Amino acid sequence: MQKILKIAQREYIETVKTKAFLLGIVMLPLIIVVIIVVMKRMSPDKTGPQPPVKVAVNDLSGLLADEIKTSFDSHNQKNPNRQIQFHKLEIQQNSDAVEERARNNLRQGQVDVYVVLDRDVLDGSGKIHLYTYKQKASSIDILSTIEYIFYKTVVNQRYKMQNLSQELLEKLRNVPIERVEIGYAEGQDRVQNKTDTVLKMMVPFFFMYLMFLGIISSGQHMISSVIEEKSSRVIEVLLSAVSPFELMAGKILGLAGTGFTLVSLWAGAAFFTASSQGLNIDVTAELVFYFAIYYILGFLLISSVLAAAGSVCNTIKETQSLMMPIMMVFIIPLVSWFKVVQDPNGTLSRVFSFIPPLTPMVMILRLSSGSEIWIIEIIASIILLAVTVLVAMWGAAKVFRAGILMYGKRLSVREVCRCLLQS
Repeated sequence: MQKILKIAQREYIETVKTKAFLLGIVMLPLIIVVIIVVMKRMSPDKTGPQPPVKVAVNDLSGLLADEIKTSFDSHNQKNPNRQIQFHKLEIQQNSDAVEERARNNLRQGQVDVYVVLDRDVLDGSGKIHLYTYKQKASSIDILSTIEYIFYKTVVNQRYKMQNLSQELLEKLRNVPIERVEIGYAEGQDRVQNKTDTVLKMMVPFFFMYLMFLGIISSGQHMISSVIEEKSSRVIEVLLSAVSPFELMAGKILGLAGTGFTLVSLWAGAAFFTASSQGLNIDVTAELVFYFAIYYILGFLLISSVLAAAGSVCNTIKETQSLMMPIMMVFIIPLVSWFKVVQDPNGTLSRVFSFIPPLTPMVMILRLSSGSEIWIIEIIASIILLAVTVLVAMWGAAKVFRAGILMYGKRLSVREVCRCLLQS
């Protein structure tokens, strides 16, 4: 055990002295700080003026164009940085010519939105047709506003036709809603806003992505370290003093320490920045505890596999083909995280929780989602992951012992299987 700790200490010190590690300590927290500050400041009332949106309207009913222009003027007064320019198309005998000209103007960029109101739109059988050309992602929000203005105008006109008081209806429909989150003690209630809602979704993703970065970045250090020492023949000197298993275990333990150091610094930077910006991040000690357990077990599992992969290869280029399947496995939680957070106790979430390579990221998603997770599931997933780690380290040690001193030739799949079957 003493030899393993010495190797771990050497691996830790050698890794933290590298420029890549020091850059990772500084750059990622800096990026996290910039992202949080920018997100905080990019609220609608703080954005600068944007180009006006030009809207051409063909009112076939002949009753709504003036009301729509009034609604647009009201919008422009309240939103000076996001103006809407209204252009009414005159109804002519040849409506097809008007339609063709409006569509050409839309294609040529002379207008951004072309709207057609059917003649019977006020009777309930007609529609509001909204046309765009090569819609930009930046215009999605203003398009929703334009749609609402037309919808509101038609509804208000229908009220007038039925002799209904618009003011009375607005008063009857106006029901303010306040979301309040109860605190742990009396007097700690907090009124929630839209930012809190977004944070509730982003906190699980942050924990999952933090685990992903910690495991993958440190795992890549494992491969590069093994390949470097193998190609420089330093591995031969090390194996003269320790066994292959002690060498592999020491490397894994040392890199686990560097990974945990990085993750702690990144998480601390994110939490401090969010708190300084007034963002309410609800992170409990229990969640941090589970994150540490799943991170350590997940790292031991992946680093064992990568240590074995590095031992059977001679160059970094050779390891790329072996890294691809591992990366593909980690992509599954990344693309399904929203579904897991929305339904943390669903069938998909529970199945993924008991697939060992996915367990750390999926379980931390479920635990940070705020839902109650059955304690038996948590314990069972930890036990399953721990057993898988032991099996992986046992198999990796056999492959590591056979491949670490092999130069100029990579172990085939058959030879790897033979190593695993040997007693």
